[in-house]
Amino acid sequence: MANLEELLRKLSEEFEKRNRKSKELAEKAKNIMVQGGSHNLRLWSPFPFIVSSAKGAIVKDVDGNEYIDYWQGHYANILGHNPDILNRASSSAHKKGCLHTGFEDEWEIKLGELILDTLGHKNWKIRFTTSGTLANTYACMLSFSYTGREMVLKVGGGWHGSTPYLLKGVKFKKGKGFEEVESKGIPDEFGGKIIITRFNDPEDLENKIKRFGDKIACFILEPFIGAGGFIPGDPEYLKLCRKLTEEKGIVLIFDEIISGFRFCANALHKYFGIEPDLVTFGKIIGGGHAVSAVAGKREIMELCGDDEPIQRRVKFEGGTYSSHPEYMMSGYILLKYLIDNENEIYPKIGKLGKMLREGIDSCFSKEGLPVLCSGGDREGVLQSSFFMPNFFKKDLKEIKSPEDVQDEEIVDLNLKEKVLKVFLVNNGINVVHGGGAISYSHNEEHIKKTISVFEEFAHFIKKNI
Repeated sequence: MANLEELLRKLSEEFEKRNRKSKELAEKAKNIMVQGGSHNLRLWSPFPFIVSSAKGAIVKDVDGNEYIDYWQGHYANILGHNPDILNRASSSAHKKGCLHTGFEDEWEIKLGELILDTLGHKNWKIRFTTSGTLANTYACMLSFSYTGREMVLKVGGGWHGSTPYLLKGVKFKKGKGFEEVESKGIPDEFGGKIIITRFNDPEDLENKIKRFGDKIACFILEPFIGAGGFIPGDPEYLKLCRKLTEEKGIVLIFDEIISGFRFCANALHKYFGIEPDLVTFGKIIGGGHAVSAVAGKREIMELCGDDEPIQRRVKFEGGTYSSHPEYMMSGYILLKYLIDNENEIYPKIGKLGKMLREGIDSCFSKEGLPVLCSGGDREGVLQSSFFMPNFFKKDLKEIKSPEDVQDEEIVDLNLKEKVLKVFLVNNGINVVHGGGAISYSHNEEHIKKTISVFEEFAHFIKKNI
């Protein structure tokens, strides 16, 4: 039986033979940029393939290889790569002149109004920026000013971007769990002000708020855990989050960078019937561009206005490219399309998501391998287009929190993150963290092809490990 290192070596050799131009460009990139790029998730071993075109569900690389893509622009491309509806709008805008002007534009008003009208919360306001990291940073700053407190409560495994206020407890560490700060360059005192609670664990949440509640400015969480394992929040747990934060005067922030407009043509918190104090958006709302936003209760959001006293004012000023007119236009056109076609789009991608998760589980079950796909909900009513296979060292019947899929005592992360990755790309499938998101451009043939490749991988693993 071969070990993982030997299998990975052979798979990588096959990949290199198929991707000689990509290898040459990747080596050139390493001489120019740190590690050869500007986003670590796009850089993997032995080297990333270099894309030459992308349309719908398919990307092509410079060596002529094609891939069914489930990364889809970091899950932003819910319609698939370069949908015609957005390409036409961009083409028309370019003819008129759409480079940045630095002035206010009607498209910003239209997109902001559309999002707030869709949310339907009374007395809310919105402000745009350019990344999820910035949106979550500003949301924390607003909560600090509003409450006069300095602590943050977050769930272990929650990823909210590279903001120093939240860079703790992202990756599970042996012997430390989620209690480690994730980066150097952050003042030592920041780590002590970030409190970690276990996702979907009411008892732990109650204990943390009972102990620290009077010092906590905000509780930030994703109602659907993204990078931490594609895990939906239990509805009763999310309701408890709202109840306990209200009782202690804690600002409840829902990070919907990933979940916003992904499960329905609205925020996921609307599906659960819960109103947070602030919500952050990104990815889908930009229509393929760098757009994020913070929306929330008027009395909190207006703390970033010029007319606030200096002692309370939050410097949420925006950046040079905040509310870029073309970005606002694309975001508006996409969200309007999703809203108008909600009954067609979401049932389709939800059905394909369920088909793929069940198909992958079946592939490994036939080989007697303890693999379980996360991404859906227990009741089967959430129209989830996400999937992520998890390779357990022993049987696990249910995935409830990021600990279940990150603790290397119970899961094999190298098999998912390294071996599976290269095997799939060698067979025309692109994933990140072993899984991804289905777009409206994917169809049943893409799903069947993907399941067949997973079936080959299950047999490959059974035979070689």
